[in-house]
Amino acid sequence: MAVILGVDPGVATVGFGVIETAGSANKFITCGAITTPAHTKLSSRLDQIYHDMLELIDTFRPEAIAIEELFFNTNITTGIAVAHGRGVIMLAGYERAVPMYEYTPLQVKQAITGYGRADKKQMMEMVRRLLNLKSAAKPDDASDALALAICHGRFSGSLLNTEGGRNECSTI
Repeated sequence: MAVILGVDPGVATVGFGVIETAGSANKFITCGAITTPAHTKLSSRLDQIYHDMLELIDTFRPEAIAIEELFFNTNITTGIAVAHGRGVIMLAGYERAVPMYEYTPLQVKQAITGYGRADKKQMMEMVRRLLNLKSAAKPDDASDALALAICHGRFSGSLLNTEGGRNECSTI
């Protein structure tokens, strides 16, 4: 059994999801969101995210952290804010010596639904089914984080992964 912490980065909201995985079986542990108050200095928000991530890592002791790879869509300002959040999340993982793995949205959608262009509703329903939840995880960011954790669980259990889950296919 391996504990995986999935993280959907941001500054206003950071989704997190914790699962336990063994082979193709996934067990839901918890999920939620770190939220920071609007109209607060960026440095204060990043400090809160950093310390909350350390608390999550210390509480659940994950063997791996799966985080969404940064991509810029049409709004570069949002991408820069997400990059700040990712930075402190990555620092927290590094300081606790937890290996980090990053996945693109396309990779996560492919791993969860088998279709790289799945919409949000399809993703949330498949996460619900894969983890045997009564309803979709809320907020949406938490469901996205659970999807990242499941994606990593599937990758780390793959026969293509020759390092037994330690083959970091990542730029991190």
